[in-house]
Amino acid sequence: MDIQGVVAEGFEPVRDAFVRNFDVLGDRGAAVAVYRDGRKVVDLWGGSRDADGTEPWTEDTAQIVRSATKGVAAAVPLLLHQRGLLDLDAPVGAYWPEFKAGGKEKVLVRDVLAHRAGVPALDRGLTAAEAADGVSGPRAVAAQHPFWEPGTGHGYHAQTYSWLLSELVLRVTGRTLGAVLAEDIAEPLGLDFWIGLPDAEAEADRVGRVAPVDPPESAGMLRTRPRRNVSEAYADPGSLTRRAFAAIHPLPDENAPAYRAAELPASNGIGTARALARFYGATIGVVEDGARIFTPATTRLAAREHSAGPDRVLVVNTRFGAGYMLHGPASPLLSPASFGHPGRGGSLAFADPDAGIGFGYVTNALAKSVTADPRAQALVRALKSAL
Repeated sequence: MDIQGVVAEGFEPVRDAFVRNFDVLGDRGAAVAVYRDGRKVVDLWGGSRDADGTEPWTEDTAQIVRSATKGVAAAVPLLLHQRGLLDLDAPVGAYWPEFKAGGKEKVLVRDVLAHRAGVPALDRGLTAAEAADGVSGPRAVAAQHPFWEPGTGHGYHAQTYSWLLSELVLRVTGRTLGAVLAEDIAEPLGLDFWIGLPDAEAEADRVGRVAPVDPPESAGMLRTRPRRNVSEAYADPGSLTRRAFAAIHPLPDENAPAYRAAELPASNGIGTARALARFYGATIGVVEDGARIFTPATTRLAAREHSAGPDRVLVVNTRFGAGYMLHGPASPLLSPASFGHPGRGGSLAFADPDAGIGFGYVTNALAKSVTADPRAQALVRALKSAL
């Protein structure tokens, strides 16, 4: 495999692990980037731009990152909180009165960020067109009766997170979440990352096609085998797990221009590994040219545990901060100080304030993993060995 890019001295193990991902773990096209103390120390890419094609992945190739989008999207409400525009301890209904329906009047903004709002699924799944229209999703979530008493437990809001965050930001700012991200975060930081891909040929031509893949036989014991109760939850059409992931049904074509152009903060962010690493570097400090996103107080808020224990949707123990998945067995990151978000199928991005790390990995080969993809984990272990 012809791997392009650079690594700083001492970070060669990350390059070795990246090469092995192609040789052994079935990567087809991918990129990985790392910032340390605000400086880029890893920037690698290789393979094909399309998972089912041959055109080479180039320096500026971008990909859809699925739920790794959630961590970038969460920066928007936290930035509004930092500016004094959004109170995390206020009821959601204070900003969005219609949301109080069905017994949700006590749901706090903080509950939404920590997956404690109790509405991870819908009584009727939305079509891809409805999910993307900016109206049907918020309306359905507002009308939905909670599946448990909000605030008393947590469960991953796989799809409904999109409409919860989108509508909150719209009610507070009058702008869409994608617009706030673009104007207040991505543009000042120089990030190639979008929630709602612009209708511009230059951007569209950079985005590769994703496709599902099975791990090769060479992966051996690294092939993912979820526990039986997890497998059963995903297989049961009536389970909360299955219903949460089926809030958009049937599943949309993630390569379709209409889907890429939609603003779905839970699932359809598009960007480069370099943008993700730089973004997370800027959540914990100053990156290269003096840019940063969060104050130290907001960084601590993002990383502080808000939810922990049995996840009613993922059926494993998970930990969440204010919008971010935290280090734990279900989603190992660099250390207990880390916060970030994986994307179902492989992508991963996070920050580690103790080590000064911003990390981003994107791939077009979507495996069956949900929170701990073997390729991403191999890169994290290599990074740890280099520190």
